[in-house]
Amino acid sequence: MQFHPMPANEQERLKDLYSYNILDTLSEEDFDNITEIASQICNTKISQITLADNDRLWFKSSHGLPGSEVPRHLSFCTHAINTPDELFMVPDAREDERFADNPFVTGEPYVVFYAGVPLISENGFALGSLCVVHDRPTQLSETQLKSLKALSKQAMRLIELRKKKRSWRELPAI
Repeated sequence: MQFHPMPANEQERLKDLYSYNILDTLSEEDFDNITEIASQICNTKISQITLADNDRLWFKSSHGLPGSEVPRHLSFCTHAINTPDELFMVPDAREDERFADNPFVTGEPYVVFYAGVPLISENGFALGSLCVVHDRPTQLSETQLKSLKALSKQAMRLIELRKKKRSWRELPAI
């Protein structure tokens, strides 16, 4: 398994991520709706909104897969955030030397297909991704890709709005 290097701007990216104060927060229906819709549109078993912390990939929402995080070095999303201007897709991870021996490919949940769109902050950092995952080879249509990108932007807007609401609540009363 090949490990992807950390982004050159990793410290700045983490600082930006932490400014959202979103890691380890409770499930929220708006985010869960996005992952459910993503799975339906892309016909995949799993969809997640992930955020790449220092050494883990934390799930703000996970449709179709239990758990709240995985080690970052094993995650497909680590690769997605390193190409922030494009969708990262692996049609069959079993045939991709970067992932063929990944424990998530060779064991539960048997990841074969992965597509992830980076979640880009207002400051231009890839904080994580909206991804869809399946246990069989898959190709997404142009319509599915366009929809996944739109849902990714919507997820990031929800993250931004959440941050703004928190800052408004912290303003002193006049």
